[in-house]
Amino acid sequence: MRELVLGILGVHGVDRRDRALKTVHHLDRHITSTRALPPPVARRVGGVSEPEHETVVDETPRPRSQRWRTWLLVAFFVGTLVAAKATGLTDWLDVETVRTWMQSWGVWGFLAFLGIFAAGELMHVPGMVFVGAASIAYGQAWGIPAAYLGSLVSVAASFFVVRAIGGQPLGDVRKPWMRKVLGRLSDRPIRTVALLRLIFFLAPALNYGLAMSSVRFRDYMLGSAIGLLLPIPAMVLLFDWLAAIFL
Repeated sequence: MRELVLGILGVHGVDRRDRALKTVHHLDRHITSTRALPPPVARRVGGVSEPEHETVVDETPRPRSQRWRTWLLVAFFVGTLVAAKATGLTDWLDVETVRTWMQSWGVWGFLAFLGIFAAGELMHVPGMVFVGAASIAYGQAWGIPAAYLGSLVSVAASFFVVRAIGGQPLGDVRKPWMRKVLGRLSDRPIRTVALLRLIFFLAPALNYGLAMSSVRFRDYMLGSAIGLLLPIPAMVLLFDWLAAIFL
């Protein structure tokens, strides 16, 4: 190869030939080192790996089926809210009504309590109603585990229904600020869900939002179980104290 290059260049003479050989040798080493370069190494910025080269953003539109599922979920959310208000369910289903059912139906009353709790969350009935009913019906000793179990059944039912209807549209968002917000949920799902439960308790909007994200059901339930460990006993004790004063 080198002899061919020298012949093409027409290099003659010992000194000039040596200099030309050094130049060709240098070019050969440069080409070899360029071929051996490793692929771009990702660097970490703020705990997130970013490639050194420019990232190509996938602008592929969402499938039409996902858009339809999202609109169907919106219709379900608005429809249940309107139905609850129009039928007076949110006003009629109060602590005393649920407590009466639980005490009059015996063992079946508790099973009915679990079912009504789950359906009530989907119908936008405040979870406090059912926690208060469990406290008044069973007292502190049994009211805390009853309310805690009912809360877990309720958030699990909401997760399955919402995800079955709407899928996981929040898991495919491409907006940078939304991906940043949801990134914490992806990195530390159990801790994030637990913190959200501690702050927002049994808010139906939280159930909807988490079900529409990419969080797994196992992490969702573990985070909810941890996050409700403190609020549920506190609410049961509060209702028990209020019942002792006003009832």
